[in-house]
Amino acid sequence: MRVLALDYGSARCGCALSDPTGTIVTPIEMVQRPASKRGIARLLELVREREVERVIVGLPLSLGGADTAQTRETRAFADQLSQRLGGEIPVEMHDERFTTRLAQRMEGTFTTSEDSRAAAHLLESWLAAQSR
Repeated sequence: MRVLALDYGSARCGCALSDPTGTIVTPIEMVQRPASKRGIARLLELVREREVERVIVGLPLSLGGADTAQTRETRAFADQLSQRLGGEIPVEMHDERFTTRLAQRMEGTFTTSEDSRAAAHLLESWLAAQSR
């Protein structure tokens, strides 16, 4: 199953994609202003072009695990994306704490943005949780 992970931010959204076996995760191009009409359209295009079967959106909880203003904004974005996908492609949220820090450590490894590297860590974490 091919999975798309999104590290949502209002200015830009990092993206990462798994291979169909769920073994290899690759950061891909980020999407500017993902909650805008153009941004949502680009994400829908990615889902269609890459034959995505599930979307994982990073859930930005506080270090203590509580919701923040960013958490609420991200949940609203995930709901909006789910509605636009018409329920055909599941959209779920996964804890993204520390993914940005890990992405910063990978600087220079990939030519993609830090946001997309963070999305790759998010996806790796989600895939590992699924295999347990």
